[in-house]
Amino acid sequence: MPKLNLHRRDYVSILGGDLSAEELESRLEPNFTKPTNSLTPSPFLTEKNIVRRWTSLNNEGAKEELLDPHTLEQFQAYEKNIEHFVGTVKVPVGISGPLRVNGLFAKGDYLVPLATTEAALVASYNRGSKLLTACGGARAMLLNEGVTRTPAFAFHGLVEAGQFVAWAVTQYDLFKEIAEATTSHGKLTDININIEGNHVYLVFEFLTGDASGQNMVTIATNAVFEHIINNTPVEPEYAFLDGNLSGDKKANSQTLRSVRGKKVTAEIHIPAELVKKYLHTTPEKMVQFGQMTTVGGTLSGTIGINAHYANALAALYIACGQDAACVAESAIGMTRMEMSKNGDLYASVTLPNLMLGTVGGGTGLPSQKACLDLMGLHGNGKSQALAEVCAALCLAGELSIVGAFCAGHFSRAHHKLAR
Repeated sequence: MPKLNLHRRDYVSILGGDLSAEELESRLEPNFTKPTNSLTPSPFLTEKNIVRRWTSLNNEGAKEELLDPHTLEQFQAYEKNIEHFVGTVKVPVGISGPLRVNGLFAKGDYLVPLATTEAALVASYNRGSKLLTACGGARAMLLNEGVTRTPAFAFHGLVEAGQFVAWAVTQYDLFKEIAEATTSHGKLTDININIEGNHVYLVFEFLTGDASGQNMVTIATNAVFEHIINNTPVEPEYAFLDGNLSGDKKANSQTLRSVRGKKVTAEIHIPAELVKKYLHTTPEKMVQFGQMTTVGGTLSGTIGINAHYANALAALYIACGQDAACVAESAIGMTRMEMSKNGDLYASVTLPNLMLGTVGGGTGLPSQKACLDLMGLHGNGKSQALAEVCAALCLAGELSIVGAFCAGHFSRAHHKLAR
């Protein structure tokens, strides 16, 4: 009989060691008593509903923190962004920079706001940003744009699936007209077909202007989806608006070679003396670290290879009104470090899945708009520049954290700043 480790013993204790079968069953059985607390039936944001909700919550201490006077004064600003509103949460915001970016759209020195509760994070990005700036700035290039939604259809068999596809591919112009009638900004650019047995997935690709575009694309695709259901000559047995092929808010590998949102790359050439000055290590050691962690990432099944894009993206997204759940897909990408012939360091990042915008969503909320305004990146015509700044920020973070590991400073920095 295998020896039980501590973890197994904990579960043995919970599942029977301290409880009889009757006690365990009683503990876990369904409870159909009426809830003691309830919310207002209406989810909408009105002053009357806010009062009713806090009457139900009956917690003055929590109310004082969540519904402070300033939040109450501007509560109507949140009307289109939240249901069952009770207040706001304050997350510390730090500034990283200056971050010099030499991009197709972003050109200048940016002070980047980062909202986080993790000590040492802003300090790390600040160090990397100063290094990039000392090297003349990161080169950044927007490579592609596109947001997808993927309706899926099930048929009796391959024959019906093939007949449906034969019809659907002739309808592109009409589908485009229907989709674009729902939006003044979105443009349907392509429809790809994927057949899997008797299932057909239509991959609708859109340009969404300066908005991140998930809602825009959903509404536009739904209009086409309803038209298909009502007009297809081959009726599906069942169908759904999205068949989970888009990768929406999930880590996925398909965008590594394509795009969802905005695909951006950034690079830097760093003289060895600046690696030593700012990171206290050598290009050779950083390249060795990259090689070893690439193998480690492959062994663990990581999609893409990077150190911690998620740190930069989560902090920037929260500060600037982006959909924070999109970090799940946006944090996929490739970091590479190489030594040049003269012993200097070359580093690059490629992020194919940046879901972000400078209009719509949460970008117009008071604090989030203020953060975008700090960078001069709120409003129309700014989303491509924001994507390039985001890539340069990720590059700064990769250099800083790899340097910290190579110099043996990673634990020391967290010990110093987090205590």
